[in-house]
This record gives sequence, C-alpha cells and structure tokens, in this order.
Amino acid sequence: MDFGRLITAMVTPFDADGEINWDETARLVDYLIEDQHADSLVVAGTTGESPTLSDDEKLQLFRFVVEHAAGRIKVIAGTGSNNTEHSIKLTQSAEQCGVDGILLVSPYYNKPNQEGMFLHFKAIAESTTLPIMLYNVPGRTGISLTAATTLRLAQIPNIVATKECASLDQVTQIVSGAPEGFFTYTGDDSSALPAMAVGAYGIVSVAGHIAGKEMKDMIHAYLKGNVQDAARLHQKLMPLFKGLFECPEPLPNPSAVKFALVEKGYQVGGVRLPLVSPSENEVVYIRKMLEHF
Repeated sequence: MDFGRLITAMVTPFDADGEINWDETARLVDYLIEDQHADSLVVAGTTGESPTLSDDEKLQLFRFVVEHAAGRIKVIAGTGSNNTEHSIKLTQSAEQCGVDGILLVSPYYNKPNQEGMFLHFKAIAESTTLPIMLYNVPGRTGISLTAATTLRLAQIPNIVATKECASLDQVTQIVSGAPEGFFTYTGDDSSALPAMAVGAYGIVSVAGHIAGKEMKDMIHAYLKGNVQDAARLHQKLMPLFKGLFECPEPLPNPSAVKFALVEKGYQVGGVRLPLVSPSENEVVYIRKMLEHF
C-alpha cells in the first residue's frame, strides 16, 4: 500500500457545543484534497483529538470520511491505544467502515518493553487484513519503539509503514534496514525535507492543512533533483512549521492549526478539554505568522 508522499493528519471539526460538525467535516475533506493536495488523510489521530473522541465518534468519522472522499484519497484510521484488545476491536470495526489503512500509536502510559510492543502490534496486525502504519512518538507516549523492533515488525506482511518522530538518526536506521515496500514517514513537518534526504518516503503532516500545496511542491522539487528549489521552499515554510507548535511558547497540537483554519474560513471550532484554544497573545502571533506566510 502506497499512501503517497503527503499525508495530512486531519483535525476533527467541532460545533459550538463541542460536537462533531459534519457539514464542516465534509468541507474540510474537500479542501484538503482539492486545495491542499493531500495524498491520504489520517482520521482520529493525535491532530484529530483522538484522546477525547469516543469509539462511536471515531467509527462515525471513519465511515463519513470514507463515504465523502469517495475514492479520491486514501483514509487511514487511528485505532491505536495502550490496550491491545481494545485496539483489535476498534481496528476490526474500522475495517468494516471501509478505511484504507490503520495508524497504530505505540502504547502509552503503561510503558511496555520492546517485546511487549512487538507482540502488541503483531496481535493487531494479525486481526486485520488492512495495511498498518506504526506510529512512534516518544514525546507523547513516554516510550520509544527502537529501530530494531520497527524492522522486526516490518517483516509482518501487512505492517507496511512507520511514522517516526524519535529522531532523524532513527529514521536513517530504519530506512537503511527496511525491506522493499516498507515506507518510513517523518511526523515532524520541519523534518520533511531532511528526512527525505536520508531516505524517508514522505511526511504525516499538520502544516498540510495550511501549506499542503507548497509542501507538495517542495517534495516534488526534491524528487526531481531540484535540491536548491526544495531548500528554498523548506526555508520559506519553516516559520509555519515551528509556529503551529510554538506560539511563541509551546502550544499543544491541534490548538494552533484549528485557529489557523478558522482564520482561513473553515469553521472547525475549538478543542476539547483538557486542551485549550490559543490565548490572546497566541492569537496575535498566529495571525502574524499567517500574514507572513
């Protein structure tokens, strides 16, 4: 399964009451496909506020996005958790919704060792026919899936990719040892070009909501060998890559990108507690950043 070079981790639009805004979800899907040139969408990932979505909401989202996308784009469902049995059941339900793939985050909080993580991912993979993308994000989970364990998991036929957020060194180690057909993505927008330079296939992006077209241009320039053009685009995009997470102090994702989308006319609403919307100072910063971009 080739999910493409630019995968956008889609926000979940909420209305004024904090419920899913289905009309705006449809509009956002169209915008990300037609205007921002995403190759695939992650639904109910971290940027989609998965920790505060119920299983019923996730399944409704999977079904709705699949039906609305109507084959124009691949849909990847976030079904990972720190409970193996729960992840299996949610993955199997997502498969019935017609999604194209699964994103599985490393188990958080209970902090399993490498063998526990291997068996966790293996059990979920064996429960579904869908292609699976691993997701290693130690800054959120408190643990890190090593390159060695990732490569061990890459031998399982339907584990086809990883979203790697540990380090560029780890991206390099995985790429150098991965079997043919296993794709490594970075999950850090600011590392998109550097990661591709060491062999990564693409990016699972937050900034793709705002600058997907420009990011796609950067990727294509690099692939065509126009390294200087790619570098110039990377330099232009860097303030946006950083600004969506540092406003100017760290602001948990997706607070900034949701506000930026509202500024662009997409009524995706705010975030659910315990996340909070940007403060007045942060709003000023984000607006200036968007004006500059």
